[in-house]
Amino acid sequence: MNRSSFYFATFSTLSILTCASPLQGAEPSETVAEGQPRTIDLSKWELAWQDEFDYDEPKLDEIWESQNGPNRHILCSRWRENVSVKDGILYLTNRKEKRAGQEWTSGSIWTKKQFKYGYFECRYRYAAANATNNSFWLMTKGADPTVGKRFELDINEGHFPNEVNTNIHNWSDITIDESGRKTHPSSHKGFLYGVRYDCSMPLEIPVTTRKLRFKSKEPKHFHLRNFRIFNDNDRRFPDVLDQVDGEKFPTLIDHAKDPTVKITGSGLFNKKTKLEHLTDGNLKTAWTTQTDGEKWVQFEWPEEKTIGAVQFLNGWQSEGTWTGMISQYDLQYEKDGEWVDISSLNVKENTNFADEFHTYGLEWNEDELVFYFDRKEIRRTKNEFSFSEAPIYLSLAIIAWSGTPGDEIDGTSMKVDYVRHYLPK
Repeated sequence: MNRSSFYFATFSTLSILTCASPLQGAEPSETVAEGQPRTIDLSKWELAWQDEFDYDEPKLDEIWESQNGPNRHILCSRWRENVSVKDGILYLTNRKEKRAGQEWTSGSIWTKKQFKYGYFECRYRYAAANATNNSFWLMTKGADPTVGKRFELDINEGHFPNEVNTNIHNWSDITIDESGRKTHPSSHKGFLYGVRYDCSMPLEIPVTTRKLRFKSKEPKHFHLRNFRIFNDNDRRFPDVLDQVDGEKFPTLIDHAKDPTVKITGSGLFNKKTKLEHLTDGNLKTAWTTQTDGEKWVQFEWPEEKTIGAVQFLNGWQSEGTWTGMISQYDLQYEKDGEWVDISSLNVKENTNFADEFHTYGLEWNEDELVFYFDRKEIRRTKNEFSFSEAPIYLSLAIIAWSGTPGDEIDGTSMKVDYVRHYLPK
């Protein structure tokens, strides 16, 4: 979880949000079936350090340090009092209480021990509320510049109920953009597990493009409505079901309603389900696709647009319940003549990571960074600057870009079963 206000970043590597099917916990395996993610083989690793939280709470302070103070970049201050251990579980707890000038409090801790390379794994459950950020990460403290740059490796910044986010930040090369805002090289890749009717995808790192398209091989027709393509807007966006409030969001721009945009699509279910219903803002009307073949809609602008978030409603509402939701799609933008994924989805069921424990892992070595969800590989990239020792962080936060904070956050907790560090045998 970023501890700096420089959250708005330029990027030197690929930045996408990918949505994926649920991955169940699996035993380590050396085999990789065609088209299946690689599973880490723990038989080749030796457990070097662990915290199972199977002790009385005072021992926690022998192993971990805690933040005690406010934050500029999130909506809560964080304190040792919001961290507790009970029955083998670590609790980081949100509270609705004004402290240090902020309306909420939460918890963040990091190890006194520092680590370098190996496989890092944490098993935890999300806090059961929108606008929470449930994080397991590594970040340098006073890195030696002769060894490597200051860095942050977010193994998972988890957003309720089913979103996993991996981030790589270079905190040494801070620059100032034309607007006077501090930026740094960063790379984000996110994953959404499960189907939702209110699809909102804020991009940690905005993309700039002239073309954006949504496509699907769903075998039946489907309904989409309230499709919105927002500018960066300092990462402040309305909920999918809300109308855009000009007073609350005075600088928000919906590029899908730009008078110069050209919108084309694959087909219609019938003459009443027009393509323009996709962006008319009327929740009772929808673009309903043809039944057969690939379904797609494309947005094209004469000039490049910066995109900070994409939103749409998925399915139709029957007796107060959203049903018939599409379960597979790809959302892409054009870059240098090629289509690049922003988000993709291919699932069969809903998931809730507040109800279920999952493991989040990182294999960190001199050459590569390999991220895992339930021990299955989800991301692999070259290690370009992370060569110094770093402590392990566990953090809960309340954030504005993953939902509207409400009273339901009060008392929710990120629940951690264990943290482990392995070294190669």
